[in-house]
Amino acid sequence: MVSVGAHFVEPGVKVNGQYYRDTLLLEGLLAEFCELSEYFIFQQDVAPAHRARETVELLKAETPDFIPPTLWPPNSPDLSPVDCTVWSVMQEKVYQHRIKDIVEELRECTVSAWDELNQRVIDTAVRQWRTRLRACIKAKGGYFEHSLA
Repeated sequence: MVSVGAHFVEPGVKVNGQYYRDTLLLEGLLAEFCELSEYFIFQQDVAPAHRARETVELLKAETPDFIPPTLWPPNSPDLSPVDCTVWSVMQEKVYQHRIKDIVEELRECTVSAWDELNQRVIDTAVRQWRTRLRACIKAKGGYFEHSLA
């Protein structure tokens, strides 16, 4: 199975729209997503680099389905399978021991956690998406994580 690898921004680099488009999307992520599947839905959060006009236009042109910023809920991290589930599982693995070299060791631990991540964690997070959508609608776009217990 082909998977998308971890991508890192070097310390001190400011992630503006141009860097995000040219370096992260065009030099890596988009090609990996396309290799993984001919169909995927691309949604981002409200970071300025993500909602930059040129970024939105690029993604409309280069992805099979793109959720535009006008349709992003105000608290989209509560909806994102990566933000609500995958990162917490990875964080638990990464911080199993004390990290001494904050940049290199943290990078190595993150890559290792990603490589060891069980596909079932991702599948479960994706299956929970509809439930999260319903909770978001019920909360009228507000925070709803507390109501999912």
